Amino acid sequence: MAGNTFGNLFKLSTFGESHGAAIGGVLDGCPPGIEIDLEEIQNELNRRKPGQSAIVTQRKEPDTVEFYSGIFEGKTTGTPIGFAIHNTNQKSGDYSHIKDSYRPSHADYVYDKKYGFRDYRGGGRSSARETASRVVAGAIAKQFLSSMKINAFVSQVGGLKLEKNYQELDFSLIESNPVRCPDTEMAAKMEDYIKDVRKEGDTIGGIITCVIQNVPIGLGEPVFDKLHAELGKAMLSINAVKGFEYGSGFEGVMMKGSEHNDAFNPDGTTKTNFSGGIQGGISNGMDIYFKVAFKPVATVIQPYQTIDKEGNTVTTKGKGRHDPCVVPRAVPIVEAMTALVLADYFLLAKAINS
Repeated sequence: MAGNTFGNLFKLSTFGESHGAAIGGVLDGCPPGIEIDLEEIQNELNRRKPGQSAIVTQRKEPDTVEFYSGIFEGKTTGTPIGFAIHNTNQKSGDYSHIKDSYRPSHADYVYDKKYGFRDYRGGGRSSARETASRVVAGAIAKQFLSSMKINAFVSQVGGLKLEKNYQELDFSLIESNPVRCPDTEMAAKMEDYIKDVRKEGDTIGGIITCVIQNVPIGLGEPVFDKLHAELGKAMLSINAVKGFEYGSGFEGVMMKGSEHNDAFNPDGTTKTNFSGGIQGGISNGMDIYFKVAFKPVATVIQPYQTIDKEGNTVTTKGKGRHDPCVVPRAVPIVEAMTALVLADYFLLAKAINS
């Protein structure tokens, strides 16, 4: 299986399966001398881990990260940073009923056809549990990029949409509720809705908005390696993501060019920011903002029809511990992948200019 590495200079390779002994990764290219707050890395993992509230999967995993290399006396050494998170609460028996059949809209069928074999326990490598390793690496990238501020939050669950512009929101409220929506009134509505959907044995999708502030001018390359293209790739690599848009996005098609153009101020900033902080694939110093759409979780705790390995139609039912809505736990994953992209481009810009 190829495709387990992300990045060029600031490079992460991950390993492990949902119900294996451990998941983990190797982060290569992190400069030496970066002060690392291990407690903050663990805090980022705690934001992603299962069992943290009544509206997420109740799998109980401490998600404690152990570092084996690359950090000494609280600082990075410049050598590869190796780490692992041991799985402690596997219930592989919850998946024995799908050993010979395929769950609709999962990776089961295509994995089997591509590799001739699959780990049916929780989806194996295709499980979103793999993203815990990304959060570890992203937390290190955040500390490397301490001058930049990355804030992601839930802006929509199903038809419940936060209509306020991000400049009107207080980002300090993101962690004040289990949905991770910085508007307390909308957060309460979203939480109730997710609970109702869960009682039905069903799932619901949503949207995460991410805002990056204090980004220097000049990150990104103008042709194939545009900054927004790499951010799009990073977001679309996250499980259950179905869409990515930055700046004015799809809404921009309803505007005329004279309305959409971001006029300059004398200091080079712009009066508006429909460009989303990126022009010609390069950061322009304005806030970068984008949205990431997540589909409803494919595992529903209801009877459904599918096919087995012989192509026979069978009826089964979802079992195990699953999120009724992934977006609250996906917030730190979106932030982590954003940080990995920015760290990579920051190092690339430094190498080019040195």
